Amino acid sequence: MSDHAKRAVEIFASQVGSSDGTGEWLLVDQARINLFADATLDHQFIHIDPEKSAKLSPYKVTIAHGFLTLSLLPHLTSSIPARNPKAYEGLVMGVNYGLDKVRFPAPVPVDSKLRAERTLLEAELKAPNTIQLKQQVTIEIEGGGKPACVAEFLTRLIYS
Repeated sequence: MSDHAKRAVEIFASQVGSSDGTGEWLLVDQARINLFADATLDHQFIHIDPEKSAKLSPYKVTIAHGFLTLSLLPHLTSSIPARNPKAYEGLVMGVNYGLDKVRFPAPVPVDSKLRAERTLLEAELKAPNTIQLKQQVTIEIEGGGKPACVAEFLTRLIYS
């Protein structure tokens, strides 16, 4: 086992069940929503047509795609400070490994600000130099009552 991975898995194991805190706010404006619509070919009016949304949508404004919100997970979590930087010593790379559970409890209206809160659920050694983290990430909407997204995010950390 890599000495770096061994030390890291011990550090992460001591953090299971506790929050890492929240990251920085990110504005989700119409330009970002339109770019995502173009990238995914999802041009449903509730995302890209403010006039039609004002008339027909229950939200009365355009809303971000749920998958746009989900795709922001790596960025939103990157601004959450590491609780123990020693856990990342010798890290070669991190890889998004997948998701176990994803929910979208509330829509994200255009011009909302989002930020992420992250809680470590599991830390497991998968190979001599690889740790898998399962983290619950909650994406909140500034001033919102419910989160925009709650996901169990799997990340693989590969150490030297």
